Amino acid sequence: MVGDMTDEAAIWERAWADRDPAFDGAFFACVRTTGIYCRCVCPVRLPFRRNVDFAPSAAAAEAAGFRPCLRCRPEAAPFSPAWKGTLTTVERAFRLIVDDGALDGEGATVEGLAARLGMTERHLRRLFCRHLGATPTAIARTARVQRAKRLLTGTDLSMTEVALQAGFGSLRRFNAVFVEVYRRPPGSIRRKTPSHQAEPALVAEALTGSSLG
Repeated sequence: MVGDMTDEAAIWERAWADRDPAFDGAFFACVRTTGIYCRCVCPVRLPFRRNVDFAPSAAAAEAAGFRPCLRCRPEAAPFSPAWKGTLTTVERAFRLIVDDGALDGEGATVEGLAARLGMTERHLRRLFCRHLGATPTAIARTARVQRAKRLLTGTDLSMTEVALQAGFGSLRRFNAVFVEVYRRPPGSIRRKTPSHQAEPALVAEALTGSSLG
């Protein structure tokens, strides 16, 4: 949970102060004075510790009202390798949501995902809230926004194509969620110089990789 100084959060605090790349993607630093959340390897000057909380996932940071840093690009952070052992199911579910779009599209539900993993919906939600600080639905929402961010900065697809490729059901929904998360319209972060990068391979590359962990 954001701001909860558990033993794990104490480890995150040291990793944040050291900018330890081994923890990149394992947690995110939320700066209360700016309203922005960052990766622990963000190159900007470290804020005062008293102004920083920690979140176990990008979705948890956004649920707490923080927006992604445009400098360190949380959407490019890897998933932490720490979620192993008894938490293998959490990682598998996370990957199904982020990489395979398991909660995107008509008819996709958390109940269906849970059944696919051999557990109840309630248990899956409990695992996500405990270890990622967010529900599966929130993780899916953040994944869509971050896919869209990569497509906006890495391709020349139209806004409608970006919305659909990222997993949104409509352009209107995409615009509303993007403004809510980034506090600016999608077009404001678009690459300024066209480079005709709409080839399938480049689109696929932009759709891979995520920072929700």
